[in-house]
Amino acid sequence: MDSANRRLALRQKRKKRIRKKITGTAERPRLSVFRSAKHIYSQIIDDTQGLTLATASTMEKEIRESQTFENKKAAALHIGELIARRAKEKGISDVVFDRNGFLYHGRIKAVSDGARKAGLNF
Repeated sequence: MDSANRRLALRQKRKKRIRKKITGTAERPRLSVFRSAKHIYSQIIDDTQGLTLATASTMEKEIRESQTFENKKAAALHIGELIARRAKEKGISDVVFDRNGFLYHGRIKAVSDGARKAGLNF
């Protein structure tokens, strides 16, 4: 097994372990974060109904066209603030953070810091 497949397998293992303990409800939905090599995506999910309540990512047209970030961490911080604003518009103030098997540092931490800064409670 090469290192990329091993890394993915370890992340999937962590993700499975985390998701056993974390579920999003209507009162406290799950804030899920995914990062790829270039982009970062976040969703607020109600697992009881299987609904995505709000999303934000660096792939959105208005962000790609209007924003230029000095690095990926700054983009992740902006996405955290954006998802928190969109959640507030929907009346969501408390969430459960799902790091999706990624280690809690760098861009994943930046998303959570941005969401906290914009007023979401974890």
